[in-house]
Amino acid sequence: MIYNNVIAREVAEYLLEIKAVVLNPSNPFTWASGLKSPIYCDNRKTLSFPKVRNFIKTAFVDIIADEFKGVDVIAGVATAGIPHGVLIADVINKPFVYVRDKAKGHGLENLIEGKIEQGQKVVVIEDLISTGGSSLKAVSALREVGTEVMGLGAIFTYGFPKADEAFAEADCKYFTLSDYPTLLEIAIKHDYVKAHEKQTLLKWYQNPVEWGSK
Repeated sequence: MIYNNVIAREVAEYLLEIKAVVLNPSNPFTWASGLKSPIYCDNRKTLSFPKVRNFIKTAFVDIIADEFKGVDVIAGVATAGIPHGVLIADVINKPFVYVRDKAKGHGLENLIEGKIEQGQKVVVIEDLISTGGSSLKAVSALREVGTEVMGLGAIFTYGFPKADEAFAEADCKYFTLSDYPTLLEIAIKHDYVKAHEKQTLLKWYQNPVEWGSK
């Protein structure tokens, strides 16, 4: 769920402008899962544009100050959540850790990298939420070592009901800076896609699995 409509629109404009998000309903992309999709999102590109990177950083910092008072540690979800998490932690002068997808197979075999202590309050930073699975896996890892996860913030979400259900089931508060419906509105407004393509893009949003299997 987006935190603020004004932020959501501005982030959507930036993502489209720098091509961090590309919409192509006539020639769909193939995701790593094999699913066909008219949208491809790579928020790593935001790091290459100081204006965009700073806007995202500031938005996160302001939201954390308002909604997560008393946070002790910022945690990034590997790998794309790491750089944004570091930027945020640096501004608010808090420790940073990151959570791997799986424990390292050598050395100390860490799942969480960095110093983390039982009882610390943590805000998790992610770049993108689809179903919420990888994000909540990181939340679970942090809870297992005895920290209190205050919530999770991400740059963008597709807005699938499955993600909302997963976060609710995990009892984890979350917010995003922008989402797919806002992005679609901005994309049509600025001619990134044509009005007649809107229906195709909406059909994908309503049922991505069925749309992608055709």
